[in-house]
Order: sequence, then structure tokens, then C-alpha cells
Amino acid sequence: MSHYATNWAILQRGLKPATKIVLWHLCDRHNPDFGCFPTQVRLAADCEMSVSSLNDHLRALEEARLIHRVRCQDPQTHRRQATRYILGFEDRFPDPSGGDDEDDSGPDDGDDSDDPCPDSGDGAISEKSPKPSPNLAGFHLRNSETNPVREPLREPVKEEEGARARDDRFEEFFDELIDVLGLDPKNLPGWWQGWPPREHVRRWMTDLGLTEERIIAVARDSRRTHPTPPDGPRALDRAMERAAKTAEAGTSPNSDKRRKRGGKPADAPRASMDEIAGFYAGLVNGDGYLPSNAISNTVRNAMLERGLVTPERLRARSVA
Repeated sequence: MSHYATNWAILQRGLKPATKIVLWHLCDRHNPDFGCFPTQVRLAADCEMSVSSLNDHLRALEEARLIHRVRCQDPQTHRRQATRYILGFEDRFPDPSGGDDEDDSGPDDGDDSDDPCPDSGDGAISEKSPKPSPNLAGFHLRNSETNPVREPLREPVKEEEGARARDDRFEEFFDELIDVLGLDPKNLPGWWQGWPPREHVRRWMTDLGLTEERIIAVARDSRRTHPTPPDGPRALDRAMERAAKTAEAGTSPNSDKRRKRGGKPADAPRASMDEIAGFYAGLVNGDGYLPSNAISNTVRNAMLERGLVTPERLRARSVA
């Protein structure tokens, strides 16, 4: 971090509180020698806000000419890398009269040709050949040891790419959950906005062990039984806890109800008539207590047909 940069951020006036928080965390990530290049995922986590909200504040800072964004590409794969942020007090901050920020003031568009990334201003770097790249002819080449900005970032950028992909996947899942619950994504209630409800939903997966599919299924069942959407994710906690206990037991709620009513599993095999006749024949031929109405006419006839009992024994045991 740079104490000079964070002090500079604190001195700025006329910003909304959340926008100033974003500026302060950008300055906290600034390195006086290498520059400032946090990924959006990391910066959003620092500021405790969503990536979409973060981009709104970054645009506000750029319009206020407190930051300038520079898009970077991998010189070999041409894939996007972490954006570099030039802060307002740095020497490289573009002069408004030069028109440098016309192409870079909007959202990231992957176009680096007008505003190269490294400190030298010479563009992307490659060690394949001493000649300029045929695909990026305007860029020049130099050795990696003279480029302190890009080399330390190679591994962290790969890690952040995976984190960004996971974050995008979770946002898709969260949007699906909102849709299943019958909420309007353009007019969400306050208890479904921002990062707190998202962290609460994440805990259903990390603490309760529920999958995204199971959470969607529980939310859909809850919506069928409740006419109005839930007031925030906390209202679904009990349903999610029941689903987690059911998953641990390896059964579904419907099968549990069938077992309580029937006293045996719903999918238990039915006994054959031979087995039933043999069981009651043992009671008839034995000396134990046998209620007179314990054996139906069908079972009695089956025992007689199979020769398991005699009519005299049935009469002695008071079986009609």
C-alpha cells in the first residue's frame, strides 16, 4: 500500500461515501513502484459491494478525473488481464487537453491499442521475437526484467480469472433464485439487495452443504405454499435446514411421511400368498393366543388349499 495515495484519497471532496470508499481501496492497492492493478473481484470484496455497483462508482471516479483506467492484454494470447488504474496524482495521469481518455472512459472493452499498459508507454510485451507483433503492429517489445509491472502479476491474474468465473456463475444462480421466488430483479426489496443476501445464500452451501439445484428446488416448493415472496433469505433458513437434514438422512420429505403413516418403507416388497398362508398356519397349529377375527376367509382358504391346516384344527382354534 501507499500512505501517500491513501492520504490523497482521504483529502478528496464532493464524492458519495461509497464512491470514496472505492477510491480509498484503490489507493490502498497502489504500489509506488509498480502501480495499481487490482481485479474487479478483489476490489469488490475489499469494498463489500457487488461488481455491478463497483463499476458504477469507478465510472463516477473516472468522470471526476480522479482515476484513469488502462486496459491490458496478454501479448501472446491477446486475452484480457487485470486493468491498471492510474490515480490522479501520478505523473502518467492523462492531460484532458490531449484527449487520451475518450476511448477509455466507459466500461472495459478490451481495446488496448490507444492506451498501452506498461510504464514505458510502449505497449504490450513479448519475448518471442525482436520484431513487432504482426497482430499488434503498433506495440513494441522489450525484455521482462525491465518490466516490473506485468511479471509479478502473471500468477495472481490466473487465480483471479478463476475467482471471476466463480463469481459470475454465482450471480447467474442468484438471479435464478430471485426469479423462482417471484421477485422483480429491477425492483428488488432492500433485504435482497447488495452483498449481505448473497453471503447469506452462500452460507446455505458452505454451512449446510446444499447444492445450487437443491436450493432452487426448496425455494420453488416454498413459493408454492406462500402467496408472497419471502422477506429476505432469512425467511428461508428453516426450509433450507430441513432440506439439509433430509439430505443427510438420504430420504425425501414425502418418503418420511409415508413411513410414518405405513410403519414401513413405501417401496418394501409385498409378501406372497404362500408366505402369508405359511405365517398364519404356524399360528393356527401353535398353542399361542389367536383372536377369532385375525384370519380372513381368503387366508383360511389358502391354508386349506395348500394342506397347511385341517378343518378340525381351524374349528378347535375358533377360526370360522
